Amino acid sequence: MRRESAKYLSDILSAVLRLQEFTSEKSFADYKRETMLRSAVEREFIVIGEAISQLAKVDEISVTRIAHYERIIAFRNVLVHGYDIVDDRLVWGVLVSNLPTLAREVNALLKDH
Repeated sequence: MRRESAKYLSDILSAVLRLQEFTSEKSFADYKRETMLRSAVEREFIVIGEAISQLAKVDEISVTRIAHYERIIAFRNVLVHGYDIVDDRLVWGVLVSNLPTLAREVNALLKDH
């Protein structure tokens, strides 16, 4: 694995950890109510999507080991360019349902480095 790949994977993992920290002990109701929390969560998802996008450019093999990596990049694009149509339920759902899998996959990739 290239050094650039490890950097992008590390950035992804750092963003995942921040998301877990920000949302620990939080509910969807908290998320809806707290503007700063929503902004922080969206920012970290943007970082994840951008890092995966950059990883795809430098390491096609590693990025394919991240489930639905194309969808993660598309999600980032919606957050950046479709800010006015962001669905809070969708964001929370991705956080709850998909973030643990992403963390496992990135940790595995970093261990292989």
